[in-house]
Amino acid sequence: MENAVLGIHHITVLAGSPQDNYNFYSGLLGLRLVKKTVNFDAPDVYHLYYGDEQGNPGTIMTFFPFPDARRGKRGAGEISAVAFSIPSGSLNFWMDRLAEKAVDFSGPFKRFDEEYISLLDPDGMLVELVPDKSADGLPGWSDGSIPVEHSVRKFFGVTITQNDVNLTAGLLHGQMGLNPSDSTDHLKRYVAGTAEAEVKIDLIERPDLGGAKAGAGSVHHIAWRTANDEEQINWQSKIDEAGLYPTQVMDRNYFHSIYFHEPGGVLFEIATDPPGFLIDEDIDSLGESLKLPEWYESRRKQIEAVLPVIETGKADVGAG
Repeated sequence: MENAVLGIHHITVLAGSPQDNYNFYSGLLGLRLVKKTVNFDAPDVYHLYYGDEQGNPGTIMTFFPFPDARRGKRGAGEISAVAFSIPSGSLNFWMDRLAEKAVDFSGPFKRFDEEYISLLDPDGMLVELVPDKSADGLPGWSDGSIPVEHSVRKFFGVTITQNDVNLTAGLLHGQMGLNPSDSTDHLKRYVAGTAEAEVKIDLIERPDLGGAKAGAGSVHHIAWRTANDEEQINWQSKIDEAGLYPTQVMDRNYFHSIYFHEPGGVLFEIATDPPGFLIDEDIDSLGESLKLPEWYESRRKQIEAVLPVIETGKADVGAG
């Protein structure tokens, strides 16, 4: 059995308007829409996947956009920020770009050894952009709205806010094999993955906060990487032994998944790297057409009739 998760596979978030979501993540941040499909449990709702050119694990941000959704309430027991790695010399480019687009941002701030800026997406989710030398060797997407030399490379990490971080920290370091790193009185950092797959998981302790309430702008879950189906079964046993009741393996077409709640209430997933997003589209046409699992193909016309149109393309459409 492997001793540690390989990093972050993807992060899934609840959203409002699918058009505003596309405008922000593809138009403003320059991520590629690599897959347009539906929520397998509610096919009248999109499931949108953004990432690098091929949709590699570690780059994928996904959304369930409910056009009439209420905003979530920030609080304890949630992933409170998602951070992306940008090239180490690109911070000024991004500050200039956001100012040009009249997009409010905060910073730059300093946290441990890194500088970063933060901004809110259209649904109020906190997004951070972090210059990251470890990502400089990763390829950028050359056909997006951002010059390739400044484009987002991967996830830098996430922040999890809890009333008490100890049980979450014990799971991350114990069963899941993350390594402790820097810490302060109210923040503990853990590291998953190695080299260019390395990500930082920051645990913030806020005993004064009420519980978070899910809605648009709330992270639904974080998925951790595992290499293959065999290793996923090993993880399922390991999580079960920890008393955390993992689900059965679920086929998500582009990866296989198990789910469980960590002790602080955040939904965790462990997802396989294969088969990936190229199983039903070639690399040049990723994200262009609506892809449905085979059990929904007979309902394609009805599903397409209720899904809102999303205007997509390579144009720099800004923040919406």
